[in-house]
Amino acid sequence: TEKMIKKTGYVLFAFFFYLFRLLPINRQKVFFVATHDDSEEGNVGIVADAIKNQFPSMKMVYLTKKDGIRRPFSFFFGKAFHMATASVIFLDNEFMPMAYMKFNKNVKVVQLWHGTGTIKKFGLDSDTGEVKRLAKKANENITHLIVSSECTAKWYKSAFGVDDEKIFPIGLPRTDLMLDDSKRQKMQERFFEQYPDLRGKKITLYAPTFRDSQVENPEICLDFDSLNQCMEENEVLLIRLHPHVAEHCPVGIWDMYPDKIRNVSDYPGVATLLSVADQLITDYSSIIYEYCLLERKMIFYAYDYEVFQKDGRNFYEDYEKFVPGMIVYTQPELEKNWHTAYEDDSQREQFCRRIFKYQDKNAVNRLLCLIFDKK
Repeated sequence: TEKMIKKTGYVLFAFFFYLFRLLPINRQKVFFVATHDDSEEGNVGIVADAIKNQFPSMKMVYLTKKDGIRRPFSFFFGKAFHMATASVIFLDNEFMPMAYMKFNKNVKVVQLWHGTGTIKKFGLDSDTGEVKRLAKKANENITHLIVSSECTAKWYKSAFGVDDEKIFPIGLPRTDLMLDDSKRQKMQERFFEQYPDLRGKKITLYAPTFRDSQVENPEICLDFDSLNQCMEENEVLLIRLHPHVAEHCPVGIWDMYPDKIRNVSDYPGVATLLSVADQLITDYSSIIYEYCLLERKMIFYAYDYEVFQKDGRNFYEDYEKFVPGMIVYTQPELEKNWHTAYEDDSQREQFCRRIFKYQDKNAVNRLLCLIFDKK
C-alpha cells in the first residue's frame, strides 16, 4: 500500500541519516526543508536570503517537494548526508522521516511553519492514528518553534506538542515582507510585468482553505456565471487554490471568463498575490494574518461553516467572533457585499494587536540573532 511505501521511505532516509551522523557537524552548513513553500516569499525563502546576505560563507542546502522519493539517489544519499551534517535545520512543514531520527544535541532544529497563524486546528490537533504518532515523534526534535505572539503560541504549542521553553514569539519572516513598502512595490511590479492586462484593474483574490474531505474530489463553491454578472467591467477575480486541491481540480471550469476570472494556483508567491489584491475572499485560511497587515477589505465566505465545525477540523477560537472582517454564508450574500466599501474598524486593529507582538519589519533579524548568536 501507499502508506507502507511512504513509511519504508521514512525509515530508509533515517537509516542513511544515521550513517552520515558518524561524520562531524559542519558549523557552516544550514539545511532547509521547504516542502510546503519553496518560493522566495515563504518563511524559509526569506530566511535563506537573509543568511546569504549576512553570512556569505554559509553553505545552504534545500529539500523541496521536487526532491522526493522520485529522485532516490539524491534524496536518500545527498539530502540525508546534508541533513545529518548541518548545524541548523529550518523547516516550513512536518518532515516525517524525523520520526525515526535524533539529532546531535548541538544541532538547532527550527520550525517556522508555512503560516503566520491559524484559524482551524492543525498538526497534532487534527492528525489521527499513525500520522499523529509519527508527527509527535518527529516534533520531539524541534529546538525552536517560531511564532508571532503569545496568543498564537498556545495554538502552536498544542499543534506541535512542544514545551514552552522551545517556543519563541519573535515574529515570522513573512510579516517583514508584508510590512516593507518597497519590497511590496517590487513584487507588484513583477506581477504586472507578467500580467500586463491586469494593471489598473480592481483585483479580488479568492483563496479558500484546504479541506481534508476534498483531497481527491475538490469542490469550488462558486457559481461563476452569477459572479460574472455581479462583477464590474474593470474587475478581475484571481483564484488561488491549496496545492492539494489545485492538483485534483477539474481543468478549465473558469475558462469561459478569461477576462474576468484567472486561476493563479501555480503562481509561486502568495505574498505577491496578497499585495496586488484590493480585497481578499477566504474562509478559514491562515493567509488572513498577512493580509490584515495591509489594512484592506476581507470577506469571509464560510459556506460550510457548520459542517467544517462539526465534521471538519474545527477552530481554536470562536470563529464568528474571532475573524477580522465580514462573514457571509451564501453566494447571494457574498455578491451583495462584493462592492461595499472597506471601513477601517477597530476589529482589525484589535486582531493585529493580539496576533502580532511586533510589527517592526525586524522578525528575520531577531531570528538570526537567536539562532546564530548574532549581536
